[in-house]
Amino acid sequence: MLERFYPDLYIKSAYRIDFQKYYASGYRGIIFDIDNTLVPHGAPADGRSIELIQGLKRMGFAILLLSNNKEPRVQMFNQAVNVQYIFKAGKPGKKGYARAMEMMGTDRKSTLFVGDQLFTDVWGARNAGIFSILVQPIDKKEEIQIVLKRYLEKIVLACYRRKCRKESRIYLVEGTNGH
Repeated sequence: MLERFYPDLYIKSAYRIDFQKYYASGYRGIIFDIDNTLVPHGAPADGRSIELIQGLKRMGFAILLLSNNKEPRVQMFNQAVNVQYIFKAGKPGKKGYARAMEMMGTDRKSTLFVGDQLFTDVWGARNAGIFSILVQPIDKKEEIQIVLKRYLEKIVLACYRRKCRKESRIYLVEGTNGH
């Protein structure tokens, strides 16, 4: 039952993902959550997030920001990175993910999702049939409704850890591209 919340990969940071490996494997689109995935909650794009997204665009990826936030928040972050976005996305519902793939011109097999929450980001990506990458939250300071969800996430992640051990898989990947 809890498997629906398990990520395909759990890695310390979005900045440690080997995106070149995924590009070589045929992935062409990346959907990113913003808050606590790329920057602390509510923060504007910083040098690191700008560099990452510009590098991914140069590599050939289509990038889209998928957020449950209102447009002013998403637009503020996007001013520095200039990619497509969907605000008030309704994650974990499938609709936002399907629309994102349509906007990027990708499909389930060629799209990655990167986010920090199991019950919105990962569950939604899995429902949409997209490869999901869970990252650890950047900042421990979060809104109360997210803090409460984190307690439930700990239970799911403990079960995920047991499954990884049984399958001799790495539970939490440190990173693969030196960042």
